[in-house]
Amino acid sequence: MTDTDTDTDISYQTRQRILAAALPIAGFEGWTSKTLRAAVAECKLPKGSDALYFPGGAIELISFWGEESNRKAEIALTKIDLSALKIRKRVTAGVIARLETIGDNEEAARRALAKFSVPSSGAAGPKSLWAAADTIWRAIGDTSTDANFYSKRTVLSAVISSSLMAWLNDNSDDKAEARVFLDRRIENVMQFEKFKFKARTAREKWPDPIKAMAGLRYGARRRRRR
Repeated sequence: MTDTDTDTDISYQTRQRILAAALPIAGFEGWTSKTLRAAVAECKLPKGSDALYFPGGAIELISFWGEESNRKAEIALTKIDLSALKIRKRVTAGVIARLETIGDNEEAARRALAKFSVPSSGAAGPKSLWAAADTIWRAIGDTSTDANFYSKRTVLSAVISSSLMAWLNDNSDDKAEARVFLDRRIENVMQFEKFKFKARTAREKWPDPIKAMAGLRYGARRRRRR
């Protein structure tokens, strides 16, 4: 391992420490520069470390939380025999794994959603959702590279977004209502995928319009020659 690799590991671990310190603070104070500085102080890091490790401020800190949550969800999915599950169950397992990474930090998650909703956050919110959807699809074995790659992630981003709200609004220990809500959303997605498949299959059976027009054209020529 080179010195550069060591420095990178230390930097990453320090970012993890700052995030861990920031989560309980953000639950009360929100995701602000003040919260970030307080987390840095909690970690006993030098003054100014907030700008060093998170130059993008609180928005970058929330995005890093999303990246860490994606990583944990991916690890959780490796412990499930996904090959024994149908695609619907795989997607459901993926979303549940991602939601469960929130743990006891639900108020911090609510504050993060509020922070992402303001114009100053730019595209950080949609990017975070897209990354979560991409992580789930890849973890459950999706290998699409065509237009389906983008449509799957766009649709799942919407599912994660709405399911996250249901998850945070469900105060029960087992999140039963949120899980039912997620099941309904996944069912909608599966119906949409079936519709797309049927539409694509039907299109493949349609006559080629170029060939059809060419046939009309040359057929007309033959009739004129007679």
